Parts: sequence; structure tokens; C-alpha cells
Amino acid sequence: MRVFKFGGASVRDAKSVQNVHRIIEQFNTEPLVIVVSAMGKTTNKFEALVNAHFEKKATSEILEDLRNCHGEIAKELFGDKAQPVIEDINNTLVEVEWALEDPDGLDYHFQYDQIVSIGEMLSTRIISAYLKFKGLENAWVDARDLIRTDNNYQDAKVNWDETKVLTNYTIDRALKKANVIVTQGFIGGTSENFTTTLGREGSDFTAAILAYCTGAKDVTIWKDVPGVLNADPKYYDNTVLIPEMSFFDAMELAYFGTSVIHPKTIKPLQNANIPLYVKSFLDSDAPGTTVANKSDLKIVPSFIVNPNQVLVSLTPKDYSFVTEAHFTSIYSVLSQIRMKANCAQNSAVNFSFSTNNDTVKLQELQERLNDEYFIGLVEDAELVTIRYYDEETISRTTKGKKVLLDHRTATSAQLVVK
Repeated sequence: MRVFKFGGASVRDAKSVQNVHRIIEQFNTEPLVIVVSAMGKTTNKFEALVNAHFEKKATSEILEDLRNCHGEIAKELFGDKAQPVIEDINNTLVEVEWALEDPDGLDYHFQYDQIVSIGEMLSTRIISAYLKFKGLENAWVDARDLIRTDNNYQDAKVNWDETKVLTNYTIDRALKKANVIVTQGFIGGTSENFTTTLGREGSDFTAAILAYCTGAKDVTIWKDVPGVLNADPKYYDNTVLIPEMSFFDAMELAYFGTSVIHPKTIKPLQNANIPLYVKSFLDSDAPGTTVANKSDLKIVPSFIVNPNQVLVSLTPKDYSFVTEAHFTSIYSVLSQIRMKANCAQNSAVNFSFSTNNDTVKLQELQERLNDEYFIGLVEDAELVTIRYYDEETISRTTKGKKVLLDHRTATSAQLVVK
């Protein structure tokens, strides 16, 4: 069995869905599990819907936009036979309407997961129906029946033992009906039957979970790029494809923020020694990138840019040395408010770290630490990570910029610049 994952860009419109069908037809000679994200920017729209709901703003316009966008895709795909699919879309969106009618006081993270997860339900309903429409029999499976998680909404933790049992039981039954299974990325379910999400961009992780649990032959992530590039073309010219890379290098790049692979994806694949292929849905015959248990590979310097960063500097108000006790209290606060220190460094009386510019979390951080620390913030910064750096790559990255933080190991350099 193989696992394919199609992200939002690969299913953003009717033409893209037709392309997904073309790719699946190429490879359906053996059992396939197809993991699908929400279409295009649907997740962003659902997030806007959740925020409007909690801010007591009107939600009907956003909901109608979601209904119309998916309805138009269905009409383009199915023509005069679209009505049953449109009814399915409307019935699926009823779950959102119910959630919006829930009483005030419900936890934001809980409501987020119940509402935003509907994006994957819509995309997989449409794609499953289109595959059948084109004569490709498949079984639609609810990922909430496969992946069991805890109640840590928006970043749920997988119960691997339960998930393995549920996944094998459900997929084995589904494969008796069809050679292709269509399911959702990004989501799971609790033992109380509440929906959870695995973290933003978590569909890659879903594919890895299902592959690990079923002992799949491999996982392929279909992207709008030729494979894993050594830099984002938005920030760098003359990028090159990395044809092969080790699990370790892939984990490092994912951790540092490469947009091609989700950070949690690699570990379960490495544990089960399941290769990962990153290929272009625009050119399915191109080789792409292979991630596997390999060594002695050609070293290609890689650049990762995290824009819109804030450099936070903390100095104890009593000017005491920064010790392990300070680290413990600071990281405890960061954990509680779900703020990530993307890069950190300390001196005798200062601890500095780069984080994403989230005004709500930054305000909460200041409220919690203001009594004990002088707090400095530098906004509009960038965090640049260079894997396998040398002085030439450092000079090229910092030219014309002020270096606010410089942290290096033997293989990686992280620079906060402005």
C-alpha cells in the first residue's frame, strides 16, 4: 500500500481536482490511501469565521462565501450532475452552523477544531465524488475514525496504540470495497468523539501517521514545487533541487521552518524506515526529492527564511545572572501561551529569542514577565537559517542588514536580521 498526500494548492480549483484524478489513475494498480487538505485558502476562511464568531461579528457572509466557492467547483466538475454533490456540501456546512449556534463561553481552541476541520470534509467529499464520477471507485473514510488523539485542541497529540488499531481495522475493511481510499489530513478525534486538529499544515503528518500504522510501502507528498529546494524562490534566486536527503537532514530543515515538509512528518517514517517522496503535481513524471535512511549524500547549503519575526530580549530587573531557574520559568510561560522560541541565545544577564509576530501572545508574555524582567521588542525582523553554512553564505545573507542575533552550531547558522 502507498500513501499520497495532496495539499491545498493541489486541490484549489476544478482543474486541480482533475489533475489529482489524472495522477491517481497513474498509480492505482496497487492500494492507495489519499490524504487531502482543504481546498486552496479554505482553512484561512474558516479561521476568519471562527475569529468573527468569537469577536461577535457577522459570520453569514464568510459562510456563504465558503458555500459558493465549493459549489462553483462542484458545478465545474460535474456539470448538470452537480446537484447531489452541492447538497452534500450544504449538509456538511450544517455542522458549522450548529457550532456557531453553540452557547457563549466555549473554549476557543475547541471551537476552532470543530469548525476549521470542516474544510477537509468538504474537499474530500468533492474529490471522492469526482473520482467515482470518472469511473475510479474509491472509499471515503473519516479520519476521525482513524486517528485517536488527546484533548489538546489545535495541537492534538496522537495516541499511537489506539490509532494503529483503528487505522488497520478501518482501512482493511475499506480496501475490501475499493482499491483507493480518500481521507482527510490535519484532523483526528478524541475518545468522546470531538474533532481535533494536529497543528497548522498537519496533513503531511496525517500521511506519515497512516503510513506508519499500516506499514505502507512509501509516502508521496504532491507539491507545486519540483521537490525540496535548497531555498524558497520567493527569497533567493538560482535555487537548486535536493534530489536525495537523509531523514536527519529532513527533520532539521522541517524543524527550522521549511515550508515543504511539516516538522512532525519525518519521525514516524524514520521509525518505520518508510521512504518519503516529494514530487510536483505539475509534473508527476519528474523525479522530485527522496527522503530516506541514507548517508554520504551530497551536501547542498540550504536557506530557510522566517519573516515577520520579533526579537524578544529579557533582562532580570535585579540584574542577576541568567540561570537555569530563569530558563525554566520563561519556557514555562512560553509553553502555557503556546509561543515558540524559534531561535534563542543567552548572555550573562540577558535571554533573547526570536518568535512569530503574534500581538496577542506578545501582550500576554509581557503581562506575565513584566514584574521580573525588563522586556525589549524588535519587530519587523527575519530569522534566516543556513544548513551547511560557510562564511560566503553568511556574508551573502547578512549583506546590507543588521545582525541582531547570531547562533551557530557545527552544521547550522541561525541569524536574526533586520
